[in-house]
Amino acid sequence: MEQKKQSKQVIRIGLLGFGTVGQGVWKHLHADASELERRLGVKLDLVRAAVSDLKKKRGVKIPASKITDDPYAVVDDPSIDIVCELIGGTKLARTLTLRALKAGKIVVSANKALICKHGQEIFSAALRNGTHYFFEASVAGGIPIIKTLREGLVANRFPLIFGILNGTSNYILTRMEREGLSFPAILDDARALGYVEADESLDLDGWDAAHKAVILAYLAHGRWVKPSEMLVEGIRGITQYDIAYARELGYKIKLLAVITRDFSTNCLSVRLHPALISRREMMASVDEVYNGVSLTGDVVGTTLLVGRGAGQDATSSAVISDIADAVYALQGWPAPRICEEDEHVYADLHDGVELAGPESICSAYYLRLRVKDKPGVLAKVTDLLSREGVSIATMTQHQEPEEGTATLLFTTHKSNEKVMAATLKRLKRLGSVLETPFLLRIFQA
Repeated sequence: MEQKKQSKQVIRIGLLGFGTVGQGVWKHLHADASELERRLGVKLDLVRAAVSDLKKKRGVKIPASKITDDPYAVVDDPSIDIVCELIGGTKLARTLTLRALKAGKIVVSANKALICKHGQEIFSAALRNGTHYFFEASVAGGIPIIKTLREGLVANRFPLIFGILNGTSNYILTRMEREGLSFPAILDDARALGYVEADESLDLDGWDAAHKAVILAYLAHGRWVKPSEMLVEGIRGITQYDIAYARELGYKIKLLAVITRDFSTNCLSVRLHPALISRREMMASVDEVYNGVSLTGDVVGTTLLVGRGAGQDATSSAVISDIADAVYALQGWPAPRICEEDEHVYADLHDGVELAGPESICSAYYLRLRVKDKPGVLAKVTDLLSREGVSIATMTQHQEPEEGTATLLFTTHKSNEKVMAATLKRLKRLGSVLETPFLLRIFQA
């Protein structure tokens, strides 16, 4: 296809935010300037970066003339072609993003929370103003998962997408499994290394990965799913009992995003929770701060992508990839077949799709109970499970250091979320059950 003649020799870029990712983007754009100019055919000029604190010390030096504490000075600068929104949050980021799009600028973002909450509004604004919004860095760091979904695997429908989308939780679970240490002990190390978000619930309670799952579900199925409509659970409750029993049964515990669509019933499920996954699964070997995404397409079969899910370099790489796409768009190069502004494409994808109810979400389960150690307790528990229709696959009992208590560990045959929710409520009412029952899903691809 014949491309349009380039109309610009210099593309001017402004950054909103100059934290870890912003500094990485600035550093790599400067270090690789000549190579990028050769590849893209234009010079990239970093015009200005907006920060919240002008006096803060930073690892990357930036001329005083190129730094401002007024983000509107970046958004409203008519000479800037591309705005990189790297400030995080949703309120100010939304205002600045919509303002930049209204001005006809291309916006590049790593802000998964913003996209999750306001994606539809932002994409519509980009379409209405004849510009683009690129967001590869918002999901799975350096893994090009968004390009893969909307370009490389465009011929496919996806009955199953699952993966590890949060490097911090994966780091903690990896060390718990490898070293036998407790969750609190490893969390302290993760904090010291700077792996944990300032709002720890984003990493530890699953919300960071849930936001990313929402984005993937939209790209694959055209349906925005609210986090409130999802099953979202984090990793705080996992103990060495769970890790050890999983190992004994041939599993590892990973925090998994799971997106399934039954095309025969047109039901979609999007969930995020820790799960037991067989050690034979390639995803089980994705450890430390790495992320992995498995895509099962009806044409290609299963594809697994693995890479660093967080950190300055991985996320900066994804941002710069989007900057390159923005340059192509500004120069009049052909756009991808499917991009985020193609509303009709996504409308076709989600045509008639409904969210699956809890009775339709099925798996085997792992159950941990702390109980009174006295005759008849095990019989009461197993009788209750039987009456609720839950079939036991394995069971073991551990004596607790505290006299008169024991821990019961079960795995079940396949059941569903509705049955298990009712079962947990009834187990909590048993006088012999001393703590809230702890449940994990057993994932099977």
